[in-house]
This record gives sequence, C-alpha cells and structure tokens, in this order.
Amino acid sequence: MTSAAVTKKEQPDLTKVHWSFWAGLVFFFLVVIAMLSVFWNVSKRVSSAETAPVTSVVISGEMPYTQEQDIYSVIEPLNIGNFFKVDVNQVQHQVKQLPWVYSVSVRKQWPNELKIYVVDQAPIARWNGDFFINQYGTAFQASAERVSEPMPEFFGPEGSELVALDNFKSLNKLLEYRRLAIEELVLSERFSWQLTLSDGVQINLGREERVERVQRFMDIYPQIKQYQKENEVIDYIDLRYDTGVAVGWKPAPEKQRV
Repeated sequence: MTSAAVTKKEQPDLTKVHWSFWAGLVFFFLVVIAMLSVFWNVSKRVSSAETAPVTSVVISGEMPYTQEQDIYSVIEPLNIGNFFKVDVNQVQHQVKQLPWVYSVSVRKQWPNELKIYVVDQAPIARWNGDFFINQYGTAFQASAERVSEPMPEFFGPEGSELVALDNFKSLNKLLEYRRLAIEELVLSERFSWQLTLSDGVQINLGREERVERVQRFMDIYPQIKQYQKENEVIDYIDLRYDTGVAVGWKPAPEKQRV
C-alpha cells in the first residue's frame, strides 16, 4: 500500500502584510502632500505674477524734438501698472500719435521694466507754412516752436511734396558750386518753378528744363553782377527765355549801401 506524502499548507505571514499596508498608505500620503505642495507653489507664483507691477519705464531713442514728458503724458491714461497685462501695441499706438514721432517700438523686460524706443521725424523743409517735409518727402504737422535751426520753405500743390523735395536736392547741389543755396522753393499749380536763393535773388525757371536753366544761371550770374549799379542789388532773374534772360533790380538794403 502506497502512502501519499502529506504537506503542511503554508500560512500567510501577517507581519509582512501588516507592514506592506502601512508602507503603501504612507507612500500615498507622501504623494498627496507633494502634489499639494506643487499646487501651492504654482498658485503662489500665479498670484504673484498677477500683481507684478511695472516699476520702471525707460525711454530712449533719437528725440531732438519729442520730450520725455510728452511720452509720459500719453501713456499715463493706459493700464501699465501690471507687467503681464501691459498691452505693448496700445502703448506703441499712443506714442506714435505724438506729432514729432516718426517711429516707436515698445517691449517689456522681466521683471518690472517697460522700454520705449522713439525716433523723431527729420524735417528737411517747411511745407506751405503749416507743415514740414521729412527726408522721405512726406508732409507732417508739428509745432514749429521746437525747431531752432533755419530751414528752407517749400510751397506747392497738395501731393507734390516728394517732387518738390527731389528737385530741391538736385538743384541745390548744382548751386553749391557758386556757394548758393535754395531758401524758398515755389511750385505753382501749373508746375512752374521759382526759387529764392540765399543771397536774396529770385530765379524763375518755368516748367521745363529746370536743371539746364540753373546751369545757365550759374554760367551768367557773375557777368550779370558786373552790371550791378551802386546801391542796388539783383531782384530776380527770369530764365524762361531760350535766347537770353530778364533781370530785375531793386534798391539795396540800408546795411548794404555804400
């Protein structure tokens, strides 16, 4: 008779089960605490960011005419107290409305700075008494009180600003040979050109062949001055003739009389 081996059934180790349960529970609480800590830190940072103030406004650029106070005045009504809520496009738009401003860029620099860079218009001449023309032939209106340097006067029909500027540059360059400069340029509705030079002489160029007529003026100007009588000066030289010129004379100012 074969007898089967009888094995003793293994019993669970209650001690191990007990410690595994508590270890898992502790780990669970540690994870919860870690998550709460992360959440608290993130909330704190977000809350801090929402109240981050702009404490510094730095204004720089090329501003011979615009003053810093002008910029502060136009951005004062805007909400620039919070670093993250500052609308740089809105600030840029407001500053761009200042009459002497040509271009402006605005950016934020962490943690509390707003930077505004401004470039002013570069006026080349006055235009029709109330405006200026910049280096690109664009007319703009601004206070003349901030312009201390003398500049030429242009007069002409609306829309002819760039034509006036281009002709001023080319004709003025020719006149430099005689140490003369254009102080006033008048372009009529019919596009007839008239110049007043730095020595007070007015020259009429007409509508055509402006460069050629200025060159002719420079050739004959010394000869014309030889005919100048005592206590008189040249008033105008009309160059609209093909075969000659017309010259007008006027009494010399008191300080030029001998």
